[in-house]
Amino acid sequence: MRYAKATLLNQDWRGVFLALTRSHLRAILALALISFCLFAPGQISLQPMDRDEPRFAQATKQMLETGDFVDIRFQDEARHKKPVGIYWLQAAAVSAGEALGIDGARTTIALYRLPSLIGAIAMVLLTYWAALAFLSREGALLAALIMAGSVLLGVEARLAKTDAVLGALSVAAFGFLARAYLAARAPGIAPAPASAHHTAFWLVIGAAVLIKGPITPLIVGLALAVLAVRDRDLGWFRAMRPWRGLALVALVVLPWLVLILYKAGWSFIADSVGRDMLAKVGGAQEKHGAPPGTYLGVFWLTFWPAAPLALLAAPFAFRERRDDGVALLLAWIVPFWLILEAVPTKLPHYVLPLYPALAILIMLAAERAGLMRSCWALALAAGLMALVPLVFLVGAPALFLILEEGQPLFRLPFLALPFLVIAACLGLLAALTILREARPVRGLVLGLCASAALVVAAYPFGLPALKALNLSPRLAEAARATGCVDPEFLTVGYREPSLVFLTATGLRMPNAAEAAALMDRDGDGCRIAFIEQAHEEAFRAALQGRAAPALVTRVRGVNINAALDKSRRLRVLDIGVYVRR
Repeated sequence: MRYAKATLLNQDWRGVFLALTRSHLRAILALALISFCLFAPGQISLQPMDRDEPRFAQATKQMLETGDFVDIRFQDEARHKKPVGIYWLQAAAVSAGEALGIDGARTTIALYRLPSLIGAIAMVLLTYWAALAFLSREGALLAALIMAGSVLLGVEARLAKTDAVLGALSVAAFGFLARAYLAARAPGIAPAPASAHHTAFWLVIGAAVLIKGPITPLIVGLALAVLAVRDRDLGWFRAMRPWRGLALVALVVLPWLVLILYKAGWSFIADSVGRDMLAKVGGAQEKHGAPPGTYLGVFWLTFWPAAPLALLAAPFAFRERRDDGVALLLAWIVPFWLILEAVPTKLPHYVLPLYPALAILIMLAAERAGLMRSCWALALAAGLMALVPLVFLVGAPALFLILEEGQPLFRLPFLALPFLVIAACLGLLAALTILREARPVRGLVLGLCASAALVVAAYPFGLPALKALNLSPRLAEAARATGCVDPEFLTVGYREPSLVFLTATGLRMPNAAEAAALMDRDGDGCRIAFIEQAHEEAFRAALQGRAAPALVTRVRGVNINAALDKSRRLRVLDIGVYVRR
């Protein structure tokens, strides 16, 4: 079925997009540059973000320290929740940094974030490539820009974890699958993919398994099951050579799997499948439980500024569900989304591999003039478009005043405020464009500009100014200021992974009495203890009769992972830094 193509933007704006899409190379270079400018701020200035990011980084650091690139450990604890792929990528980035002479490369979190930065940029570029199976170049460019401007991908681009890389591999798998399916459904119209595409598809699946286990294969399998029921046929998939493909996946995955099973035994399977994957299905793991509907609730923030247009595209998706392209997009999105909503453990980044398909679906609705234009729908979309930057404009200074208690108003991050105002103005202009002019796509472009302003406000100027959240970096800096060379570290009452990463793998976490004994025992070299105020009385009591270590400084701040006390009030930590030389 053929559709009349709608004009996405007015003539002035359209000229820019047509110039950028005159060739694929020009579009790719533009997207790469835009993505880098959106994702690079904050890579160096942001502290390691507890708890997951420093756990990944510390495990990689221990690989470099021990030379063991098979087993994954955090201090003495086996870390078998995820496969080894991301650790290898991070180790390669840090090794390159060391080869280039970067000082303190192994505790420089920006180096560990390089795979995520590259993965996020690749996700944007691969969204453009995947979208070309459904859209014009102009529509594909806008779909890719949706990913570049999305809040969730912007966050994951700055975290040394699996999700940005997994997202890139997932959208690559989707692009290969889409070309094979659409070519089979419309022979002679959609070009049949070359056999090299089939090989690349299975290699991508294997790489995704090495990054995060069964997630991408599960999304692919669910999509295939939905399409098989819809079409009552899955014969087209035989062209992908599944048996040969599974052999390629095994070739990618099995070498490491055999080595880890040889080294760790079946405890790896018990940890990764039983204690991680099945634990998330059976209950709320690590206090990350939430009711069904949570992902839909946070979607309006995490997929902003494109989320309001998803609302306008929803009726089109339902109405055109029998269209092959729409059916494929829905098969990729809906089954896995429903599973995530049903599973008790919920984290916002779990839905990231589905967002490129949503971006393509939005632009498909726009190109086919399928976006809702009713007054109530446009009003709701306009409100959602303006809401996020307005919340940041009000909430960011309020958060600073709450966390940086006792600080005068002139300590506000004033360099961030102009960009928050610009973002709010652009958000309001985007809302007015949607509401009064009924131009949702033009409003989306303005929303993307607002997203860029929020990036500048948040990452170079806003978050680094929140010193209260930088407990571990400030404690590590206080330790370096003592002048001790290769000291032993102890911590009581503050046990975040970022402190292990920034100080030493051998950081001990005893109770107050044990810490006093360790500080007093015989031996050469410095010992540095971080003692939280609630434990200092017990620490000093245990030191009676012993030579007291020197209290060199105090560090105050908020542990965001345990920010509220039992009375639900903000809990400020006051940590003494003690040195025994």
